[in-house]
Amino acid sequence: MTDHPLAIAAIRFGEGDRIDELLETVARAVQSRGYPVAGYFQRETPDGPGCCPATFLEDVSSGEQLRITQALGAGSRGCRLDPQALADVSGRLLAAVDPATGLLVLNRFGKGESDGQGFRSVIESACGLGVPVLTAVRATYEPFWNEFTAGTGVFLAPDAEAVTRWALEAIAGRRKARDAA
Repeated sequence: MTDHPLAIAAIRFGEGDRIDELLETVARAVQSRGYPVAGYFQRETPDGPGCCPATFLEDVSSGEQLRITQALGAGSRGCRLDPQALADVSGRLLAAVDPATGLLVLNRFGKGESDGQGFRSVIESACGLGVPVLTAVRATYEPFWNEFTAGTGVFLAPDAEAVTRWALEAIAGRRKARDAA
């Protein structure tokens, strides 16, 4: 458990929602106010003719892009997520999140997290430190999100202004709780 108030939210999104741009807009708005933000944005780039796009995670702070999908070739239908690559980026982030982090932004709460892997340990660590967590979730994974957060997580609409307001209020709430302690 934690001595800190939990601030953990997921943006519900579906087809047509430009969730990656929204997460970046929010993270940059928080950074522009002087708060350190850790996490990853998702980037998709073409991966050859007839292939699905390659997925990269871009470090919010450094801009470094790390590939998390496997190139399975044209016509492949299996899951392209590279579990080892995801574990590597998760480990990097776990080492980077500390009490000075103002906000943790994660590109998705998806299959990996639903299966007990992915960024779950990073989210747990951030919550233990009292760092507000912001991610995005599709309807498919909402039951897993609800189970994981045990009712402490909130859902937000895909609205940059409202999400930015939530993030800044969560950061302010954390600072107020620390100052009161």
